[in-house]
Amino acid sequence: MSTNGFRLPEPYARFSVSLAATGALITDADGLVLLVRPHHNPYWTFVGGMVDVGEAPHEACAREIKEEIGLDLSVGRLLVTDWAPPSDRRPLPIAYYVFDAGTVTETITPQSDEIGEFAFLPPEEATGRLAPNVAYRLGQALRSRADGRTVYSPQAE
Repeated sequence: MSTNGFRLPEPYARFSVSLAATGALITDADGLVLLVRPHHNPYWTFVGGMVDVGEAPHEACAREIKEEIGLDLSVGRLLVTDWAPPSDRRPLPIAYYVFDAGTVTETITPQSDEIGEFAFLPPEEATGRLAPNVAYRLGQALRSRADGRTVYSPQAE
């Protein structure tokens, strides 16, 4: 199997290769959910992004928080993990991890070249701003935070 010109050696060539991305569930003291709208995306998203080669998902989440909103937050428990098959836009499947990054009271400074807007929103409104194929992750993350369990929820695109 070849991935972007890189040929995996045996026995790994027979195994799946996936991309990985992270998102952070961040709320304010009133329970409003932080979402950002990146310049490159018509939908609002969790703070987060792609995992770099050799990087652990929780480390990628912390890095993306710092890069996108200028905060050094402790990335906590894994709330939701998700999987989606390849699509027209993405040639490989993707594993998605939502981590609990807690409640913030600090001032957010969005990275202007990456983030167009940010807002703390009621969960229902936040769900409506997320892409339809990923909006369910927010409800799952909030339930997981409340009941202390992690949810695995593979999606079918």
